Amino acid sequence: MALIPLEDLPEGALLALDPGTKTIGVAACGASRGIPMAVETIKRTKFKQDAERIFALYDERQAVAIVMGLPVNMDGSEGPRAQSVRAMIRNLIAMRDIPIAVQDERLSTFEAEEKLIAAGVRRDKRKDIIDAHAAANILQSALDRLEMLGE
Repeated sequence: MALIPLEDLPEGALLALDPGTKTIGVAACGASRGIPMAVETIKRTKFKQDAERIFALYDERQAVAIVMGLPVNMDGSEGPRAQSVRAMIRNLIAMRDIPIAVQDERLSTFEAEEKLIAAGVRRDKRKDIIDAHAAANILQSALDRLEMLGE
């Protein structure tokens, strides 16, 4: 496959990634595309090891595609972080030919932190799980967008 528009995602379970410089947040939803759930936070090491963990989660969850958070600037432009994510997408597709769509991730981490604070999660615990919850927000945004498009 390749990088595809969000509206071209195949039917079925999805995996969402929130790639950061030190971690990759992972979330998923089942084939019915109900509520996205935070899965785990991968501590980044070497790309090959990170990709192997991503593909293991992809297979475990029987996902049909990945929704990747794209860190665009508040004005909508793409900076170095977005280019890094696009390079990661190319490298993942080179390792395994799967469909990947991008979703604007502006404020996803901020929103995740607000929800975790409201739920009473301690600061030291939030640090370990925030990226996975941000990935769940990214996936929810993608699902909301698909619903608006009538998918």
